[in-house]
Amino acid sequence: MKTSKADRGRFKKKPSEKAQEAPKPETGYSGHIQWFPGHMAKARRILAEAISKVDAVIELRDARTPLSSENPEIGRLLGTKPRLVAANKSDLADPAVTEAFVRKYAAAGLRLIPVNSRDQSGVRDVRLALMELMAEKIGRKQDRGIKTYTVKTMVVGIPNVGKSTFINRMCGRAAAVTGDRPGVTRGGQWLRVDDGIMLLDTPGLLWPKFDDQLIGFRLASTGAIKDDVLDRAEIASFLLLYLLDNYPGTLGAKYGIDEAALLAGGASSDDSVVLSRLGTVGYPALEATALKRGCLLKGGRPDVERACALVLDDFRGGRLGRISLERPSDD
Repeated sequence: MKTSKADRGRFKKKPSEKAQEAPKPETGYSGHIQWFPGHMAKARRILAEAISKVDAVIELRDARTPLSSENPEIGRLLGTKPRLVAANKSDLADPAVTEAFVRKYAAAGLRLIPVNSRDQSGVRDVRLALMELMAEKIGRKQDRGIKTYTVKTMVVGIPNVGKSTFINRMCGRAAAVTGDRPGVTRGGQWLRVDDGIMLLDTPGLLWPKFDDQLIGFRLASTGAIKDDVLDRAEIASFLLLYLLDNYPGTLGAKYGIDEAALLAGGASSDDSVVLSRLGTVGYPALEATALKRGCLLKGGRPDVERACALVLDDFRGGRLGRISLERPSDD
């Protein structure tokens, strides 16, 4: 199987300005994504206006990308507001990697709580941790004669991280609107958990520009960025390349492709060379997947678009196994 000249052109390498830098392929956003659509600007305003109304914040991140799904915009908006971090969708992440992140954050004095909102595991831990975080303030209120105090909490995170599903689990009912795509929650809504906690659901917020291409690919792989913002072939090629390097045997078992042949040039976990291998390893893996799974165009040519949908759906649905797209050392 050979990559056509036209397809190889999708990943044409730019001349390297520095000898020590790996050449980078041409990508859909040429070094960074710079965007900030109207609903993102509105989400930022909602968060900024709500900060003064809440006692604490629960920040949801994707357990598969706990570093990349940390939004610096949210950190700047929250300032010193008490905060918990919950790693949602932990059922889709590599458990050993998630545990390594828990240890890493604990060493830095921040508690990271793995959560699976689909089966409610970890949700009770978040509630207990929130009450522990607010125990001093609640104690002061009680000293002033306020016997019952409701902790007002805001839930924040990037799009499609599962905020509404998490809130529904916290409330024990379908209280928030849910969806499997970015941008479902458009405005803030207050919801009561019990007499002790009120939650404010907020729209997902991304930051205006991604300077790191790998962050863009990781977020796009999980569905945090809409598929039409980046080239889906590039996203799927990145994902397949990452799996070949970090989860050997996964693609061979799922799609029947020859991993050894694709990795003839050698596997690598070095982020600095990932982008230079999209066209030489990632895209051929996408073509091989198309051929093996019967995604064909006229003449038996691989239907790359169908293969992209297949690979991304399988990853996002957990059908490729429990996969984490970054390690603590990537920080």
